Amino acid sequence: MRVTQSAGGPPGVDLNLLVALDVLLEEQSVQGAARRLHLSEPAMSRTLGRIRKALGDPVLVRAGRRMVPTPRALAVRAEVGAVVERARTLFAPAGATDLRTVTRTFTILGHDAIAAAHGPYLYARAAAEAPGVRLRFLSESHIDAPFLREGTADLEVGVIDSTAPEVHREPLHEDRMVGVARAGHPLLEGELTPERYAREADHIMVSRRGRLHGPVDAALAELGLRRRVVGAVGSLPASLFVIRDTDLVGLNTAWGRPLAESLGLVPFEVPLPLPPLSLGMAWHPRHDADPAHAWLRGAVRDMAARWTADGPGSAAGR
Repeated sequence: MRVTQSAGGPPGVDLNLLVALDVLLEEQSVQGAARRLHLSEPAMSRTLGRIRKALGDPVLVRAGRRMVPTPRALAVRAEVGAVVERARTLFAPAGATDLRTVTRTFTILGHDAIAAAHGPYLYARAAAEAPGVRLRFLSESHIDAPFLREGTADLEVGVIDSTAPEVHREPLHEDRMVGVARAGHPLLEGELTPERYAREADHIMVSRRGRLHGPVDAALAELGLRRRVVGAVGSLPASLFVIRDTDLVGLNTAWGRPLAESLGLVPFEVPLPLPPLSLGMAWHPRHDADPAHAWLRGAVRDMAARWTADGPGSAAGR
């Protein structure tokens, strides 16, 4: 698809370069982009050269053994993806989209437990219904950034903290935290009171920012109690492996229930009034009319329905 200007105007613009740029920024590799676009590596390198000339920017630069996007490339990434997406929609045949013919890569931003526990479900759905769709899970970051607006992620799933007005949000499930410990842990014997919970076990936290204080500590403080937190890890799966092999106790919610069960861990009710967790998904409105993205949102809704069906008191995950 090419657009050219009349003599005296700006030089011709090859809109095919946008498709190539979109794939290059996604793959961050000439080899990977060539494979995706069914081109030879020399041809892809020449295309990158044309893109650099058109933008007046290196776009991708070498960093050790890999290539990384320049600030200019990051700044235009979301808009390039949106233009390519709109073009695909515009030129798609009339009628329902055949998802089996769609070739896309979607990046899902969310808690590690979502990928670990529910990634198999989403990959199976993709294989059965949209085999050309690739799913890439991106862990939550300790840095707050506009991942959806910038196009770094296509969908966010979990506790949605973003307050950006342009982001669309949809609630999925109201959840709550439960405790989790190894089978046979002494804390699981007899009535569990706030005093026992605080004083008869050491605790481990999950925090991508390394925090050693949370809602449990606030609830204990209201009762004049304090627990001993011995440390924090950045992901729920890591915490569950630690809990399995120690006397430490932690927290879990519905999304990590399959992980806890697979490790033989035991859930228990925390004897404190803890705030609920509102799980949802969020996306940028540029994806609203995209049938493939609508399919992804539907698959995540079905995935969340599995959490609800299991019930909030089940061995959950966070």
